[in-house]
Amino acid sequence: MSAVVIDGVAAARQLHAVLRGAVLDLVERGATPGLAVVLVGDDPASSVYVRNKVRRSVEAGLRSFHHRLPASTSESDILALILRLNAAEDVDGILVQLPLPSHIDAQKVTAAIDPAKDVDGFHPINVGNLSLGASALVACTPLGCMLLIKSVRTDLTGLSAVIVGRSNIVGKPLAQLLLRENCTVTIAHSKTEDLPSVCRRADILVAAVGRARFVRGDWIKPGAIVIDVGINRIERDGNQQLVGDVDFEGAHTVAGALTPVPGGVGPMTIACLLRNTIEAACRRRGVSSPLANGAD
Repeated sequence: MSAVVIDGVAAARQLHAVLRGAVLDLVERGATPGLAVVLVGDDPASSVYVRNKVRRSVEAGLRSFHHRLPASTSESDILALILRLNAAEDVDGILVQLPLPSHIDAQKVTAAIDPAKDVDGFHPINVGNLSLGASALVACTPLGCMLLIKSVRTDLTGLSAVIVGRSNIVGKPLAQLLLRENCTVTIAHSKTEDLPSVCRRADILVAAVGRARFVRGDWIKPGAIVIDVGINRIERDGNQQLVGDVDFEGAHTVAGALTPVPGGVGPMTIACLLRNTIEAACRRRGVSSPLANGAD
């Protein structure tokens, strides 16, 4: 048995085409969506992420506002910038790239963003609405994971889903999305007893722990859908290599479908950021969204 490799690059390309059409529709109405990205400091990985997000937003036809601030920027200055962006009519989405320097309270910064412009889906109001089953802007990585899962199987009713990782950014919101699809959901973590046995029960297995090749092939139920959220840099044969939280070679012979790293969840995360921005633009203007709403 050999798993179907879920091509996140191709899925993101298809979503970008849909988003481009949605942007053109809004432009014709005189309402070009705008995304403001705030980067504090010079973390190399963050810089790459922001550059990709800005490039993709421009390609999709969005207005892009890039605010790059030195690491020494005070918390009060960042909060003041967010207040200005909250009030800006041409800004529909605000993203503050994490992590922030240690002297800045990330929770305070996140809470300062207007929930209607919180395209990262991290604001307590959006998190709460997701939990309640109400309308919400959903965190981009979990939303991307759901779109990839449903590209393999549209009806998830009754399936057992195991998420390895309990973060606020991925594990918890993804559990809420899977519950909406009528899955039976287990969130596993570092304290879970007999983790391999828990994973083997999963029809849908999501790895989001940040540990290279942590999930082994013999942890996977034959035919399961496996979503690898991890991005880990390791050295192999003297070269730097990106690998996921799943041992791809071992999993490939057991799983029914599997995302690669790179080229799986990552491209969909950026596509879902743009999707959220367009959704936010429609909601702010009282315009019917041309996108199917994966959050409601």
